[in-house]
Amino acid sequence: MHVIATAGHVDHGKSTLVRALTGMEPDRWAEERRRGMTIDLGFAWTTLGSGERIAFVDVPGHERFVTNMLAGVGPCPAAMIVVAADQGWQAQSAEHLAALDALGVRHGLAVVTRADLADPEPALKQVHGHLRETGLAGIDVVVASGRTRQGLDELEAALARLAATLAEPDAEAAVRLWIDRVFTITGAGTVVTGTLTGGTLRVGDELEADGNRVRIRGLQTLGEKADQVSATARVAVNLRGAERDDLSRGMALVTPKAWMPAHVIDVRLSPAASPPGGTAILHLGSAAVPVRIRPLGADTARVTLSRPLPLRTGDRGLLRDPGRREIVAGLRVLDVRPAPLRRRGAAAARAAALDEVSLPDSAALLRWHGLLTGSELRAMGCPPGTAPVTGDWYADPGYWSSLSRRLAGHVSRRPPLDPGITVDAAAQLLGLPDRRLAEALVAPPLVIEGGRILPAGRSLPPAIARAVSELAADLAERPFDAPTAERLDELGLTGKALAAALRTGAVMSIGKNVVLLPDALDKAAGALAGLPSPFTVSDARVALATSRRVALPVLECLDVRGITQRVDNDRRVFRARG
Repeated sequence: MHVIATAGHVDHGKSTLVRALTGMEPDRWAEERRRGMTIDLGFAWTTLGSGERIAFVDVPGHERFVTNMLAGVGPCPAAMIVVAADQGWQAQSAEHLAALDALGVRHGLAVVTRADLADPEPALKQVHGHLRETGLAGIDVVVASGRTRQGLDELEAALARLAATLAEPDAEAAVRLWIDRVFTITGAGTVVTGTLTGGTLRVGDELEADGNRVRIRGLQTLGEKADQVSATARVAVNLRGAERDDLSRGMALVTPKAWMPAHVIDVRLSPAASPPGGTAILHLGSAAVPVRIRPLGADTARVTLSRPLPLRTGDRGLLRDPGRREIVAGLRVLDVRPAPLRRRGAAAARAAALDEVSLPDSAALLRWHGLLTGSELRAMGCPPGTAPVTGDWYADPGYWSSLSRRLAGHVSRRPPLDPGITVDAAAQLLGLPDRRLAEALVAPPLVIEGGRILPAGRSLPPAIARAVSELAADLAERPFDAPTAERLDELGLTGKALAAALRTGAVMSIGKNVVLLPDALDKAAGALAGLPSPFTVSDARVALATSRRVALPVLECLDVRGITQRVDNDRRVFRARG
């Protein structure tokens, strides 16, 4: 299916033409039919002779209903511009064309209709002239009459050619269905309609609407029930979990966690001109949201929305001044989560950064943000193109290098006896959102020991090295005769000095105030191997020629290593024998 929006001045025959093509009445309200003009959005569809199914979103042409018109055109990939032969190019013809151009619509066709009432040639010249200045230059222009059916065959052929040029949508993409109608059906509940431009909807799927979870109860497309509907399609969605008053036009049904609600966005405006400050209405998708505009550069601005919208990099919209009833500019979203502008000169620096790219990719987003997760990059519209630095975290190479230098500099400046910085403290120091990032930054000449980051191979100060040598001399004959607290104090192996010796592996601690040389446990295993099994703590104490104060923690350490194993409260077996 292909979805095409109509466009054109009021009373130029848009609805009549759609009615002639489809045999359906696009004007849904009795008031519309009474007044002979479309007020809200209408919908109709047909199957062309080529087999292509075309759904039309018929929009109002009167200037008072421009908001409704933009809600219908916003999500559509193509448009049919209608100009009456007996009236020619009019004010709303120009505004609708300007809106299509600003929204980036590049596929469409033009129809000079009501050709039975006047010579179409003057209107044809006007249409070609106005299209020449836009992104729709070169589209097919046909002459027709909805009342007499003149030229409908040529129009259908042009629609078939248009359909063939439209890009194939991604049926596996995350869903964002802009809602253009909300109503209730007795016995079914809440129903919304919209143009599905990407992804697939399935009965039973869970979606989000303005942050609230809803579930698809039923689907219809072109009046037919369906278990699933893939883009592109006009679709009606029966929802469970939402009341009629919970939803409105301008909201979107989205795949959970796949979109980033944006409250502040950086954008590029077109045509390129100094962006205006002040307020306007942002039209994007079917939404119409009041915004504040802060100019940044020659064609860039920061836009603050009155309510968040699910947006991605590359989304197109337009800014309109409702007071002057004119389009201010088209816009292209560049960043959906820009950093605050707090410092003097920040706006100019940001403008310069935005000017470096026409449309950001993941590398540009990382350059601006420093660190992002893969899920954040995908939600922002730019899947990662490199390997993560850790877990799902991606980093800008320059920023990552600066973090590494900052960490190395901080650790190297700490005093010799300092035990290093914990991983959590390092993450806090560098402003990292995940401690795993701090761990990933540790590389030579840094190491992690005991949960702390410190320089690799840091040698002991001379005084501590002499103390360790004296301790080794004390333990030469009796390796398990651990020094008392008083002896450690005499040696100067307390506090930071002892911590430094432990950190470098010069000594080991196996319990409170039980300090031995690093090979003590290996020697203990050799000494206990000759005992009959099972043996008691007293047997071990004798074999090790030490006190119970030392023997018990030695055995507990051997238990942990799997060398010994307790069989009851006091006895152990030596497992290494087998």
